Amino acid sequence: MSRPRTQAEYLARLVPPSVAGLPRRTLLAGAAGTGTLLGTGLLAGCGDDSGGAGATTVSLGSNQSDPKPKEVIAKVMAGFETSSGLQVAVNTVDHNTFQENINNYLQGRPDDVFMWFAGYRMRFFAARGLAGDLSDVWGKLSGFSDAFRKASTGDDGKQYFVPSSYYPWAVFYRRSVWQQYGYQVPKTLDDLTALAGEMKNDGLTPIAFADKDGWPAMGTFDILNLRINGYQFHIDLMAGKESWTSDRVKKVFDTWRGLLPLHQPDSLGRTWQEAAQSLQQKKSGMYLLGLFVGQQFDGKDLADLDFFTFPEIDPAIGAKALDAPIDGYMMARKPKQEANARKLLEYVGSKAAADITVKNDPSTLVANSEADTSGYSALQKKAAELVGSATEIAQFLDRDTRPDFASTVIIPALQQFIRDPKDIDGLTTSIENQKKSIFTD
Repeated sequence: MSRPRTQAEYLARLVPPSVAGLPRRTLLAGAAGTGTLLGTGLLAGCGDDSGGAGATTVSLGSNQSDPKPKEVIAKVMAGFETSSGLQVAVNTVDHNTFQENINNYLQGRPDDVFMWFAGYRMRFFAARGLAGDLSDVWGKLSGFSDAFRKASTGDDGKQYFVPSSYYPWAVFYRRSVWQQYGYQVPKTLDDLTALAGEMKNDGLTPIAFADKDGWPAMGTFDILNLRINGYQFHIDLMAGKESWTSDRVKKVFDTWRGLLPLHQPDSLGRTWQEAAQSLQQKKSGMYLLGLFVGQQFDGKDLADLDFFTFPEIDPAIGAKALDAPIDGYMMARKPKQEANARKLLEYVGSKAAADITVKNDPSTLVANSEADTSGYSALQKKAAELVGSATEIAQFLDRDTRPDFASTVIIPALQQFIRDPKDIDGLTTSIENQKKSIFTD
């Protein structure tokens, strides 16, 4: 497959036919196992119940709980308040809790607008009638290609999502550390393994790693599967069309098992932020994560951050596929302040909102093509080039498959593998058996 020459061509590859055509399923009962805590109030809307034509408020459910993105969202909301005269009540919940409780949140009393993701997970909630139709909002937006519209469209052809940003996953490192020791960017897996050995000898942890929240390890599985088996097999596996007991999947886990000693130990008790800080503090040599890793860096440290795409494993497959998820906003199915919610969604999709993000967040790429990106850092420019050079783009494991499968099967399975990587046959058999019961309901 050729490289995407434009942002539109990149986005057109985000919704693979093997996933986009999946039937709608009754998932909510099964999805209750995703960690939802019905009635606990851990993820509840904070909007005003008063309603009425003269209401001047709108509520936003935000998963941007880390300091930097939380600050950026506050500035975007301040821009909306200034331009609209309305007030935004922001309900911020930590990212992991937000994801785990999203099903009951949307079935209860959600905020008028909430932050979410493009891909399978957006289409899933739209198909279940848990999100509002935003087709009229899209009629007022500009700066988005037809491909962005496609990435925001549900199975019924209506738009349910307003994109705000996207970011690639890659292997990040500090240039000053690599210059100090004379490290070179690895081109193959053997090169990576040899480099990690050098780092160990130099007193560094080769690869920073964390999986306390369950999702970061998915990025490692994704990239190994993409490098070993290729994009189409990966997407078909996510869609339930390939077997987890196949030799191809077992090879992924076997390769990963060989790399685990190079990773930061005790990862199940560490957050991604803590792992990123080990890279920031020059205790680790590399870290596979999204561009948002930059949230843990400031000033000269941020300017010192660089990355490379995960190296080739099979020359016939190469190293041009990667994860590059899209984040954005959706509307509740019955927002308390619907007119104001639509005004907010129109604003967050605007050039004005994108410009605020560019000025304040060096760890993401904005979706609106009208934004002034002259302020992009060298890291952001390189990230945009990386996405443009990719031949295949995945959305990330828990966005490319069913929510219940990702949460109730994959998270515990990957954590069990990290804890005890010896029984790959037993692990893959367990995943396959659970997959069959979920994908055939």
